[in-house]
Amino acid sequence: MNVSYKWLKEYVDFDLTPDEVAAALTSVGLEVDGVEEVQSVKGGLKDIVVGEVLTCVEHPNSDHLHVTTVNQGSGDPVQIVCGAPNVAAGQKVVVATIGAKIYEGDECFTIKPSKLRGVESFGMLCSEKELGLGNDHSGIMVLPADAVPGTPAAEYFHLESDFVIEVDITPNHSDACSHWGVARDFYAWLLQNGYKTALHRPDVDGFKVDNQDLKIDIDVKNTEACPRYAGVSIKGVTVKESPDWLKNKLTAIGLHPINNIVDITNFILFAYGQPLHSFDADKIKGGKVVVKTMPEGTPFVTLDGVERKLSERDLMICNTEEPMCMGGVFGGLESGISDSTKNVFLESAYFHPTWIRKSARRHQLSTDASFRFERGIDPNGTLYALKQAAMLVKELAGGTISMDIKDVYPNKIENFRIDFEFDYADRLIGKQLDRKVMRSIVENLGITVESFSEQGMKLSVPPFRVDVQHPCDVVEEILRIYGYNNIDFDKSVKSSLTVQGEVDRSHKLQDLVSEQLVGCGFNEILNNSLTRAAYYDGLECCPPEKLVRVINPLSADLNVLRENLVFGGLESLSHNIRRQSSDLRFFEFGKCYYFDGVKREALKEPGKDGEPQNPLRAYSEDYHLGLWITGQRVSGSWAHTDEKSSVYELKAYVENVFKRIGLAQNAIQIEEFDNAIYSCGLRYKLRSGKTVAELGLVARALLKATDVEQPVYYADINWDELLKATRKVKTSFTDLPKYPAVRRDLALLVDKSVKFSDIEKLAYQTENKILKEVTLFDVYEGKNLEAGKKSYAVSFLLQDESQTLNDARIDKVMNNMINAMQSKLDAKLR
Repeated sequence: MNVSYKWLKEYVDFDLTPDEVAAALTSVGLEVDGVEEVQSVKGGLKDIVVGEVLTCVEHPNSDHLHVTTVNQGSGDPVQIVCGAPNVAAGQKVVVATIGAKIYEGDECFTIKPSKLRGVESFGMLCSEKELGLGNDHSGIMVLPADAVPGTPAAEYFHLESDFVIEVDITPNHSDACSHWGVARDFYAWLLQNGYKTALHRPDVDGFKVDNQDLKIDIDVKNTEACPRYAGVSIKGVTVKESPDWLKNKLTAIGLHPINNIVDITNFILFAYGQPLHSFDADKIKGGKVVVKTMPEGTPFVTLDGVERKLSERDLMICNTEEPMCMGGVFGGLESGISDSTKNVFLESAYFHPTWIRKSARRHQLSTDASFRFERGIDPNGTLYALKQAAMLVKELAGGTISMDIKDVYPNKIENFRIDFEFDYADRLIGKQLDRKVMRSIVENLGITVESFSEQGMKLSVPPFRVDVQHPCDVVEEILRIYGYNNIDFDKSVKSSLTVQGEVDRSHKLQDLVSEQLVGCGFNEILNNSLTRAAYYDGLECCPPEKLVRVINPLSADLNVLRENLVFGGLESLSHNIRRQSSDLRFFEFGKCYYFDGVKREALKEPGKDGEPQNPLRAYSEDYHLGLWITGQRVSGSWAHTDEKSSVYELKAYVENVFKRIGLAQNAIQIEEFDNAIYSCGLRYKLRSGKTVAELGLVARALLKATDVEQPVYYADINWDELLKATRKVKTSFTDLPKYPAVRRDLALLVDKSVKFSDIEKLAYQTENKILKEVTLFDVYEGKNLEAGKKSYAVSFLLQDESQTLNDARIDKVMNNMINAMQSKLDAKLR
């Protein structure tokens, strides 16, 4: 939330600089992301001055341009060519001098010496619109005769700069979602740190009902969703542009002024944290506001022109015939304020946070109003905000307050009662604070101390402090004002002996593998465990029914826990590819999560001992390593032609990871497969049958879902299974072989259905002592081969570490392998 430095000073007295205020707010838990100086007019009218037109003649080469000489207050008069029809000698005007910047929306151009139709021009005479001071662009801005040439325009128009403090509001500080809320916390900090200060806001004693000419009845049918609803009408208003002071306040915090009525509701929202809604009273059919829910599927067109299907759990603000507004979330298209509005009905309500949060998520809407309602606002602030808004409407738009405030508040929300013990606070803080200081802090935060003793305090906490309901919450409030940095820590260190376990081993191996992958050109990524359920629609390998779903998700994009790492990586690839970085290698360590619905049902039954079973056993998680490669493997190299990434490259990375961890090649089996994630892939299985990794080309449907338009190769390594398989592996060294290795090659003619992995597996089964390596160095399919056949050229590396191999032993081993190939694979030697 953006907080205006000057606006804040209207509520609390202080003389600190903006940076000092930012530091203070951060110390009380309102973390500041930055401080920025802003002007009410973009650019602050720098290098723009008051000028006097001394002469004005027609341009010799144009029928609409004029050549003027202008006194800028210093130096010689300058020549300026002007195209405005109202320019004349003797006028006082606004001059953009050489180097001045003129803004038009987000675009900016700098005034430079130029020639217009052959005549030199050294500046620009400006209109209201060009200066950002209004919308008139029919001619240049003519100032009163007493304007002094050379006066800076910023000084003449009394422009003031402000500072915007960007505060990152945490979910537990909904009370700080306004300038008044920030002022309350800042006030407590100022008092605690010895500053003289006062907290104040405008009173509403001047609120007065003028007549009863526009009575609007209110009927709240759902008091659970709407505990409090108040409203008032103002008759005979004029909808127009807001005054400068109001526009400047809204512009400073990043809002776009619309009209005086809407701007007043936005001002109240950011001033006091109370969302308001303004209705065109003439569109409230039946003269009655009804707060209720609508039948499931009722169509409703919101302010953005989108037709939405309502849920029976959406709270709606209706008239006697139809819904007008989605309560606390978004207005309707037909009932809002327009330029022709003459009569206004103002709504000020307190809605139940859960109802608003669910409606906002359901319709994927996030507004300034819903942001506050779903976190909890002050139920006792509705009337103050309503009166303040009505008085402002009367002041800025005219009209009369034409009904008594109707306030429907059947069940008053009481203050939270807390018994606070000092001993408890001492234990939690680790230090004994002065009791009077603790009392002073809570009182300065607006909390009433009903009784005070040596043992503790009985507190009455106002409901706007929604996060203060328990003694530990009070301790937190005290500490953030007292200052966490003011708590002394014991310098002694207490420790205990620990032994390394599987978690330590996992972390160590992760570091080793990460270093290895980074050395191969990979970058590590870290994605959110929450993802979009829609990604898993139709994926049989990752069935949607196994997804762990989030109750009350923040959005439809974050409504489940991931079942596979693939989508997070694809989103990261898409993000980078759209930014002209298409040759990518990513890896990520992360957990995947699963839900077993069948097991969940079984767990509902009592256990063998008759006791209820733990429902969490239906949920499981495991740890995975994901690798993604895409684009060019080699690009723009003088020593190597361009080469695209391939599945073979990824296969090498995966097998190098296995080797680094200690998983032997002959301990795994490789098989081809395909599913909804991979259009074609390889699966690595342990001898136990458990899958330790899968890799391949990502299916086009997944690429389309994540807006990736180039091939992507993805590997999913089950880290938990990999660690289990290598648990007993110990790092050791052996001497370099003393005896030479021997290589023998075979050209095997086999059926097309035979894979190299079949040959490799059979070779190791036939000779497991001196066979060290089996590699494929050529595949041939084509002329001079029998139909349905292909030729594999396979190399076998033999080595005995205890003696030199002789021809007889080598021939025996090779003959055994040839016989095995012939009998089991129907292979023939070529």
